[in-house]
Amino acid sequence: MRNNYLKKYLLLFAVMLISQAIFAQTRSITGKVVDENNQPLTGATVLISGTTMAGAADLNGIYKINGVAPGTYTLTASFIGYTSAPQSVTVGTDNATVNFSLQPSSKSLNEIVVIGYGTVKKKDLTGAVTTVSSKDFQTGNITSPEQLIAGKVAGVSITPNGGAPGAGSTIRVRGGASISASNDPLIVVDGVQLSNDGIAGAPNALTLINPNDIETFTVLKDASATAIYGSRASNGVIIITTKRGATGKPVVNLNTQVSASVLTKEVSVLSADQLRDYVKANGNATFQGLLGTESTNWQKEIYQTAISNDNNLSVSGGLKNLPYRISVGYLDQKGILRTGYLNRASASINLSPKLFDNHLKIDFNVRGTASKARFANQGAIGAAISFDPTKPVLSGNTNYGGYFEYLDSDPSSATGLKQLAPRNPVGLLEEREDKSDVKRSIGNLQLDYKFHFLPDLHANVNFGYDASEGKGTIVQPDFAASSFRRYKDANNVLHSGVNNQYNNKVLNTTFEGYLNYVKEVKAIDTRIDAVAGYAYYDYKTTITNYPDLTTDGTVVSSPTYPFDIPRNRLLSYYGRLNLTIANKYLLTGTIRRDGSSRFSPLNRYAVFPSGALAWKIKEESFLKDNTLFSDLKLRVGYGLTGQQDGLSNYAYTPYYSLSSQTASYQFGNTFYQLYRPIAYDPKRKWEQSATTNAGIDFGFLGGRLTGSIDAYYKETKDLLAPVNVAAGAGFSNTFVTNVGTMTNKGIEVSLNAQVVRSKDVAWDVAFNATYNQNKITKLTFVNDPNSTGIASGGVSGGTGSSVQRIIVGQPRGAYYVYQQVYGTDGKPLDNVYVDRNGDGSINDKDLYLYKQPDPKYIFGFSSNVSYRNFNLAVVMRANVGNYAYNNVYSSTGTRNSILNPLGYLNNGSTNVLESGLIGANDKNVLSDYYIQNASFVKMDNASLGYNFGKILGGSAQLSVSGNVQNVFTITKYKGVDPEVNGGIDNNIYPRPRTYVLGVNLKF
Repeated sequence: MRNNYLKKYLLLFAVMLISQAIFAQTRSITGKVVDENNQPLTGATVLISGTTMAGAADLNGIYKINGVAPGTYTLTASFIGYTSAPQSVTVGTDNATVNFSLQPSSKSLNEIVVIGYGTVKKKDLTGAVTTVSSKDFQTGNITSPEQLIAGKVAGVSITPNGGAPGAGSTIRVRGGASISASNDPLIVVDGVQLSNDGIAGAPNALTLINPNDIETFTVLKDASATAIYGSRASNGVIIITTKRGATGKPVVNLNTQVSASVLTKEVSVLSADQLRDYVKANGNATFQGLLGTESTNWQKEIYQTAISNDNNLSVSGGLKNLPYRISVGYLDQKGILRTGYLNRASASINLSPKLFDNHLKIDFNVRGTASKARFANQGAIGAAISFDPTKPVLSGNTNYGGYFEYLDSDPSSATGLKQLAPRNPVGLLEEREDKSDVKRSIGNLQLDYKFHFLPDLHANVNFGYDASEGKGTIVQPDFAASSFRRYKDANNVLHSGVNNQYNNKVLNTTFEGYLNYVKEVKAIDTRIDAVAGYAYYDYKTTITNYPDLTTDGTVVSSPTYPFDIPRNRLLSYYGRLNLTIANKYLLTGTIRRDGSSRFSPLNRYAVFPSGALAWKIKEESFLKDNTLFSDLKLRVGYGLTGQQDGLSNYAYTPYYSLSSQTASYQFGNTFYQLYRPIAYDPKRKWEQSATTNAGIDFGFLGGRLTGSIDAYYKETKDLLAPVNVAAGAGFSNTFVTNVGTMTNKGIEVSLNAQVVRSKDVAWDVAFNATYNQNKITKLTFVNDPNSTGIASGGVSGGTGSSVQRIIVGQPRGAYYVYQQVYGTDGKPLDNVYVDRNGDGSINDKDLYLYKQPDPKYIFGFSSNVSYRNFNLAVVMRANVGNYAYNNVYSSTGTRNSILNPLGYLNNGSTNVLESGLIGANDKNVLSDYYIQNASFVKMDNASLGYNFGKILGGSAQLSVSGNVQNVFTITKYKGVDPEVNGGIDNNIYPRPRTYVLGVNLKF
């Protein structure tokens, strides 16, 4: 027994000795982390390099790392906005102490920003320029590149063009600057300037660029930044830079997403029972006899849950002096409107070798896309709102494809159908095949040579192209109601159906060459950066014109010419000089001379100069050692830019146009189309915008809070706008010439904050706000105070009705309507409007200007929180001060729209129950009752991700994410979506809510 106890005591004693020995072999490393003012940096992290051992600084800046075995280690301290050199320490028999003094980091200010024909450090910018990199992009089911930066840039509005697959967006930088010319910004992809023209068969030209290949967006907003692009820069410039390879081992990145899109909100229309009650209360026996017994929700019949997937694979690396990146992608996107889809296959190659001891840099880019799409018949959206819900989807017979349709009670009717009645919504979708096959390739070869005999001088040449082909077919069977017996031939035989095709080819080529001289002149403490260059652009489209055919091949109409080949060219000379004096004072001057074939030789060329100054106040002696500011810079700039996009290629020269078949002249028994002269202006010249910009860039607390404020004033002169031709002149009614001026003025604010930085938690927020006011200041050759401007904004529900005006003294597209009179119950009185001029009658002289479609204020907010391996991000946007005309209400929310005088029943908006309007006159659609507050707050995006770190023995990294797009909308607007391009809501394709699950694998 005693031996057993002795053994146990000996064993216990041995364990204690071993434990003591082990404990004696580990030590701790401690110390303090302070800033440049010897103040503690709470939350700073100190890491032992090559290990996972780390410690976080407490409120006093003290950190401690326990369990360190004897040896020599390298420690690094990190805190956002600060930098320090690694320190080496040897741990022996005693604990070690290592203190860190961190200095403010200028890393963000030293970031390289891509500008026109060169690059510059962010801290040396003189213009209003914003860069958004891939780490800050919107996430989720992104099919068009511009959606990556929605809500991210002050002064930039990106409005989705509806929810159709690949629909893209309307982009406006500082509100746009034109009426008849384009308001789209110039987009440059890897040095290739893209045309703003659309591509046949593509829902949006930018959709043919894979967003997964994009590294950065740089937005140039003021004239001092954009004037180097001259004639195409009036509406801002967006420079897209794609991802590149880097020297090293190959890195394979596989990203796959699957998504489900659902309808967020239906248009509020009468249910079948509500319609029956309404007709019984308001309709006569004839209308009551038209009621059916079904209860069909037509919106549920046309919409679906759309399942999509997006897959991308890239390989990047470097072979000696040859960095490369190769990527492929495949998108299969379904639309929530049945039958619609977009399939897109893409591939890209980037090679960026350096030769001759790095004196020659080559950048070779080629990207190609092939897409196949079926466009759902969006006429079904309006039909689903208007079609009688008491009727069934199927009729029970085989007529018109088996779908129920309104039939004409007149036995002598040629088609047997009610000609003006809506068609069956499901039939509209299923009986129309509108398919396209589009291919596009964008590529360039850029060579940059640093002269051996003068290394400060570089020669850069860029050869680029943008080639595409869009073709497609539109087919409807001869039994489809929407095309039934649509054409009567010379023998009075009726033909049905549609069998049409189209084919357009585009080839745009670019050549640019410039010299760049960069020299540090230490004697005068000045840096010189000069650019001088030449550019030539050729934009050519070949349009094959096919006849309009019925299903059996009968020609409905023939084209005038088998081919159209519109073509225009630009020729440019440009230069820029940047001076940096004493690293405090920055001067930029640019000039560009552009010539366009769209203008006559009289005004073919124009000169676009700009200048900008910046003062880096932080570098002055009185602020250099200031600990509050990490950056402080003032900027001011002025410049001219031009506009010729969106204009006809040959409108400066006289020509004749063949009249339409409906305007033929009869000689005997034959009708002939004749040629007639088209109005033209040989003196038409460039539309020009002059912009003044003043800004301040600032940073506080070592860069933890940064931002900028810009104020701008833009005046567009020689505004290109349509004017009327005097009656009897023998020309067409209008032509476009230089007649007006317009202004945009505003303020932009951008803030970025690193709210929390600790070992486990990081929280970044970004906020931007924009105020913009647009006003037409001149619109006629001679001032006419009685002018009612140019009518725009056509609406349905009336005959030739327009609810907007382009008019002097008002924002572009202001509403021009009657002032509605309301009863004591607050409801609008039918056909009762304010007699604003007091002449005792209501006519077009009582129309008045009321509200505007463009927002006065635009806001964007982003938040990104990381906790260990988790990441949560949200993006929100808001528009304030914008109004929308609810054309759904005006065209379907009256008694006459339901009890149609032509003898059939429609469904209607539930607004008809609230308003009680009859709508028996054309003035109803011009009532200000239908103009509604469309201000909104939207959560665009919410995502949650988790990074599993290294897997498969450390050979790969895995991360997963969940994402919701179009999360919610807060608005007073009564339609489906307050975000309406142009301000008229007329059955837009609803933007879905999309749920996305993504997986990323990197190895």
